[in-house]
Amino acid sequence: MSFLMRVALPDVPGSLGRVATAIGVAGGDIEAIEIVEKRPDGTALDDVLLEIPQGTMPDTIVSACNVLDGVRVLWISHYPSGGSLVLDLEAVEELTASPGEALDRLVDLLPATFRADWGARVHRAKGVVYGTSAAPEEMDFLEIEAPQRMELPEDENTLYAAARLDGNEVVMIGRRGGPDFLDSELARLGHLAGLAVTIANAND
Repeated sequence: MSFLMRVALPDVPGSLGRVATAIGVAGGDIEAIEIVEKRPDGTALDDVLLEIPQGTMPDTIVSACNVLDGVRVLWISHYPSGGSLVLDLEAVEELTASPGEALDRLVDLLPATFRADWGARVHRAKGVVYGTSAAPEEMDFLEIEAPQRMELPEDENTLYAAARLDGNEVVMIGRRGGPDFLDSELARLGHLAGLAVTIANAND
């Protein structure tokens, strides 16, 4: 079974190797690793895509990592079968492949790029104009200038982030159950949104 685990560890040589060894000893198989954020306090956040054999409990992997000095598992969850981490550069390549559809392609790519459950493009007057299959059918437009986390009282189980496309549209992503959207993820979301707008406008 596939799982995605976010782990905080010291940003020094050898730390990731220790984590990888602990995961292997506990029965996990690493499929991919992505550095999510490097923090001023000397720690790094990594997302680790794991394959865990039937019968092995995720808690075993978590415990094996948490006993390492300076290492803490922040979150672990099932990951869709056949899923893979999508790097931002790969997302940009997808956007430039079809400039006329760049904004919709951005929405399609957001769930994989940010390990979110859905993405949507929301218009000021029209509401949701494009969304992935799990996106809500109705959402309100948000007046924002910079990418930010959002909280919706009617859904306390989903974490939201949004970025401005232009004065009339925003792009939103939702992640059920966590982990929290990091500042670095908000910056990446804003960057990709800006690139998508530039690519789409260049095609006009």
